[in-house]
Amino acid sequence: MTNQVEDCKDSKAVMFGRAAEAVPRNRRAGGVDSRGDQVLTTKVGLHIPIGLAFEEWERAGRQLSGLLNSSSWWLGDWLVYGKDHYADRYERGIRAAGLQYQTLRNYAWVSRRFELHRRRPALSFQHHAELASLPLDEQEVWLDRAERMKWSTKQLRNAIRAQREPIPQQTDAVATTSRLAVPDNRLQWWHKAAAHAGTELGEWVTATLDAAADQVLKDADRQQDADRQLTLE
Repeated sequence: MTNQVEDCKDSKAVMFGRAAEAVPRNRRAGGVDSRGDQVLTTKVGLHIPIGLAFEEWERAGRQLSGLLNSSSWWLGDWLVYGKDHYADRYERGIRAAGLQYQTLRNYAWVSRRFELHRRRPALSFQHHAELASLPLDEQEVWLDRAERMKWSTKQLRNAIRAQREPIPQQTDAVATTSRLAVPDNRLQWWHKAAAHAGTELGEWVTATLDAAADQVLKDADRQQDADRQLTLE
């Protein structure tokens, strides 16, 4: 991402958007202020000029999102380094930076669980946080799935929960059924369909099978009625 730090009314501002690459100084030739048509961040908010093109607004959003995601990793790595190298002084550094220790500790925990080469740029910090408590091999499996299926954090969380949910014990009043052996690629396909339907996998499978069974039984009833009518004739 290309950005340019400028002074804006005694505070620092970061210029976003494609046009920022073409403006190396505060003012263009002729003395026209180059910041008037740019999205600027300041210490207290975001300045968005009137009439900003949709493409520039969209681009700024992607850049801001990238900064937000990256900053979680940056702060986590910063605290990990501080704890490893300044065990007796890093808390003073946290206070001086005006940061909340609990939040930083969470960032640091995720950062320690994922070395730099294992982090997936296509996935957010929160995707990794969802998997931080898992063994390393399971982390890799779920990272691969989330990246391939383009899951949101919620979809990843639901997929993990669905796999971990225990199968309810059958009572005497309920017939015992055999478990189905489902190929992994088929299960991922179903997870994707359930996510698009806005429901969890178990609910989606039940609803889909109920609808299919209802249709089959209705067709069977219609066929029986037709056969009975032919017999009467």
